[in-house]
Amino acid sequence: MPTIAIVGAGPGLGLSIAKVFGGHGFDVALISRNQHKLDGLAKELSAAGVDAAGFAADTSDHAQLTEALEAASARFGRIDVLEFSPHGGLAMVAPEEVTVENLAPQVEGVLYGAVTAVRAVLPAMLEAGAGTLLFTTGGGAITPYPQLATMNTAQAGLRNWVHNLHNTLSEKGVHAATVAINVMIAEQGPEGIPYRAPDDIASAYWDLHTLRDRAEHLVSA
Repeated sequence: MPTIAIVGAGPGLGLSIAKVFGGHGFDVALISRNQHKLDGLAKELSAAGVDAAGFAADTSDHAQLTEALEAASARFGRIDVLEFSPHGGLAMVAPEEVTVENLAPQVEGVLYGAVTAVRAVLPAMLEAGAGTLLFTTGGGAITPYPQLATMNTAQAGLRNWVHNLHNTLSEKGVHAATVAINVMIAEQGPEGIPYRAPDDIASAYWDLHTLRDRAEHLVSA
């Protein structure tokens, strides 16, 4: 069975992505900080006929994240698809208020975490000549929101790197792409706030994996 590793798995979009890929015959490795929550998600997926297991790790702890992905590979075999979407929180920081200290947690968890995850799974993908690397950002990675300056900065750096990966890995059989989400992820939202259901958004990840025709998909109203 092919395997997808979802880094930043949660009961919203992460679970929806797991269900989409699981419904197409994938085993699912779930990675986030809380093992108890991961076990609950794995149980829900197992009830739907998907072989799933959770591996606790903080994306800002790079040794821990590497160990979790190695454990997932040992449990399921080679990771065929990596989906990276850790939630770094919505810290409100204006551009002129950015400091090394308040930017560092976003860079550690988002950018360095993504680099760590890719380093853990890419060698096996290159050896096999096949694989998919998918990364979730906010719309601010493309058009910044002033109130989310630290998050935007880290995600913009991630987006730039992923597009570089896309340009250099495609000829080696590995597809890299981002999903930029510029709406609230919810079944419904406050009046005047654009939103999309997680199950609806999750289908874009499957399309990127199977079509392999672009480096970015923008989810907007």
